[in-house]
Amino acid sequence: MTASSVRGVQAVSTTAMVRGFSTRLKGISGHAIECMVIVKNNQPVAVIINVDAYQEMLDEIKDLRVEAAAAERLTGFDQANAICHDDMRTRYARKD
Repeated sequence: MTASSVRGVQAVSTTAMVRGFSTRLKGISGHAIECMVIVKNNQPVAVIINVDAYQEMLDEIKDLRVEAAAAERLTGFDQANAICHDDMRTRYARKD
């Protein structure tokens, strides 16, 4: 990934990041900058995103994992061995 290949990305050297950390952090946290790539020796070494974007990314990963697990389970689904919902509720009903 090049720094310019993603919308809202700003590339900054490690030296510039250290010198202007507070200002750059305000840009990220205030959503003025979507993503900041930290570059050292002309190579990307880190990415900074705001907390909302991070949480959205985690939620999307979780959703994709659930979807993949469901798709995998459907490949081995055998209607003959299926149990109806009412039978499942009866079988696993809480006995308080």
